[in-house]
Amino acid sequence: MNQPQTPLSPVASINVASRVLTRLNDRRLRPLGLTFGQVPVLAALSQIDALPQKELVKLARIEQPSMAQLLARMERDGLVRRTPSPKDHRVSMISLTEACLAALPQALSALQETNSGALKGFSAQEVDLLQDMLDRVLTNLETDLTRSAAENDGNSR
Repeated sequence: MNQPQTPLSPVASINVASRVLTRLNDRRLRPLGLTFGQVPVLAALSQIDALPQKELVKLARIEQPSMAQLLARMERDGLVRRTPSPKDHRVSMISLTEACLAALPQALSALQETNSGALKGFSAQEVDLLQDMLDRVLTNLETDLTRSAAENDGNSR
């Protein structure tokens, strides 16, 4: 006999949805040699020719050590290249390779397919409301993260 499932909290539901979204997008992007985890970097670099790693960390909201590993894998796979900054040769500028740029239209199409499926049956007003609420959740979480980091910095002294 099946036991009734305990309803998830909204934040737990967001977490589960995020994991399912990642798996589905990874399946759709894999034939292109891409992963969903690379999307924040792809999005940032598709708008700007080249950025230093420090800027990518901010734009993609990825921690520095994780970004370093991600970029190393992307460079190994021929998706990004590093060139010295013309202003400071200690800084590498990260840019997308031609092969990666060529795959972007298909990648965007795959991501749009996932987005459309996830929002199937939602009205435009519901999508707007969901976006507004998720933006507010993200703002709250980022505020808590900043506060927590400041508290931890204060406690480690």
